Amino acid sequence: MPTAHLTIDPHFVVGPINRRLFGSFVEHLGRSVYDGIYEPGHPAADEEGFRTDVIELVKELGVSAIRYPGGNFVSGFRWEDSVGPREERPRRLDLAWHSTETNEVGLHEFSSWLDKVGSELMLAVNLGTRGTLEALDLIEYTNIARGTALSEQRIANGKTDAFGIRMWCLGNEMDGPWQLGHRSADDYGAIAARAAKAMRMVDPSIELVVCGSSGAQMPTFGEWERVVLGHSYDEVDYISCHAYYEEKNGDLGSFLASSVDMDRFIESVVATADHVKAVKGSDKTIDISFDEWNVWYQDRFQQVDKIEGIDNWPVAPRLLEDVYSVADAVVFGSLLISLLKHADRVTSASLAQLVNVIAPIMTEPGGPAWKQTTFFPFALTSALATGSTLVQKLTSDRYTSELYGEVNLVDAVATHDEGSGRTSVFLVNRSQTDAAVVTIDVGALGSAALLDAQTLSDADIHAKNTLAEPTRVGLRPLESVEEADGTITVTLPPVSWSALSLG
Repeated sequence: MPTAHLTIDPHFVVGPINRRLFGSFVEHLGRSVYDGIYEPGHPAADEEGFRTDVIELVKELGVSAIRYPGGNFVSGFRWEDSVGPREERPRRLDLAWHSTETNEVGLHEFSSWLDKVGSELMLAVNLGTRGTLEALDLIEYTNIARGTALSEQRIANGKTDAFGIRMWCLGNEMDGPWQLGHRSADDYGAIAARAAKAMRMVDPSIELVVCGSSGAQMPTFGEWERVVLGHSYDEVDYISCHAYYEEKNGDLGSFLASSVDMDRFIESVVATADHVKAVKGSDKTIDISFDEWNVWYQDRFQQVDKIEGIDNWPVAPRLLEDVYSVADAVVFGSLLISLLKHADRVTSASLAQLVNVIAPIMTEPGGPAWKQTTFFPFALTSALATGSTLVQKLTSDRYTSELYGEVNLVDAVATHDEGSGRTSVFLVNRSQTDAAVVTIDVGALGSAALLDAQTLSDADIHAKNTLAEPTRVGLRPLESVEEADGTITVTLPPVSWSALSLG
């Protein structure tokens, strides 16, 4: 039986946990908006057409900031289309996903929805087909209280107070040849720096995210970050990371170790950012906005979902509607562990995405909404991971993965909230066959006792929640837990994600 040992000491801190770490992402893509958060004819729709059952699930998920409106969509988006009287808004071709955008839900409506779910807006500007002037127009519309042409237009459109948007993304995945307006690192770095400087002239309080690589596998990875930050370091606060993982060729062992790759990705970007800092002699530190991450079976888009044809531009087609298994959720939970491990530098993150599109929440038109397997680790981690991340002091038996070499069978992270005295521990057992015994030294916590222990696991690691069986998979009590003499010993089921709460 594999074993691991974890020592928890609240005196050794990685960094405070920013609530923005539990952000998400809503793009005008597939059924994310239409038939997802918004379905006016649904029995659960409110007076604005938003599904109240989805609102309740988003609140339960514990999402902080939500990135919007893209994603690839934003690189062809004209923000002006999404404001003003609905009946006057134009229908546009969305080239990113070969769909029709009706603009029925726009900036005002989405902001109202955010108020209902209690989340902050993280807004992306189009630096693909547009540039500095359009970004300036948008920030004037959103953040200037009154007295200018665009702020008065916002007021006339029904929003008396400014939106007051704090966090802005300077485009999306501009390193990707699939992106409208794709350009070199030099060209993108220059336009991002110009847009950032101009936007700060309007509102110096904003926080700006410059595009990093859209994946560590990109041939320009590393050099892209260096060049882009060389142009924009003084003007921005964050550089973005994007990463998606999937099981390929039946290699479950490597898939379960996906967070090892995420760790390396984060640490490489941090090293590059700090290199640019040293070269510039700057006293400012650039943080990471990991504003796209998830399990995503990307081959499905090419093989099943891809829409083509000059006369084929559907509204809200079913795209990227992955159905997640227990194994997917365990990997998903381990990615959350990686984000927490790097809380000193990853201070914002966005689960991509929120509803229907590679999402923890699914809906059926006119029918129910339900939780995917990935809903559970996100909701529980968001609820329990408060205060600061503690330095990881973990030893574990290991195994050999095809993609990442020798890796721990058990992965873990602990968080501690000094104010409440609450400590949380998140654990993953990557073994496909054996339970793992983990001994946790909690002596440094004093009189802390176990309050709760839950696990996500199943005898069938391929089990999923579906429209037919929406509650097939869920959390259950972790029963093999013993406390004695300053230690807690837990037995983790094979292929499992677990969370312990102490206080």
